[in-house]
Amino acid sequence: MSDNAKGSLSLQEMPDLLTIDEVARLLRVSKITLKRWGKKGKLPAIRINSRGDRRYKKEEVLRFLGMKSEL
Repeated sequence: MSDNAKGSLSLQEMPDLLTIDEVARLLRVSKITLKRWGKKGKLPAIRINSRGDRRYKKEEVLRFLGMKSEL
């Protein structure tokens, strides 16, 4: 299992775009909750590729947590 799968990445090591699994683990909510929040505009997602996979900007996730981005 990689460090990323264990959820042990520091904020500086996180990629700029996070997967729905990474954000769900970080926020300790389900993927369904993230999808609902996206529909309500609470935590918007970027849709990528033809399947419409969701990615979340690290800065948006940090803002949601009330933290300032270290970019």
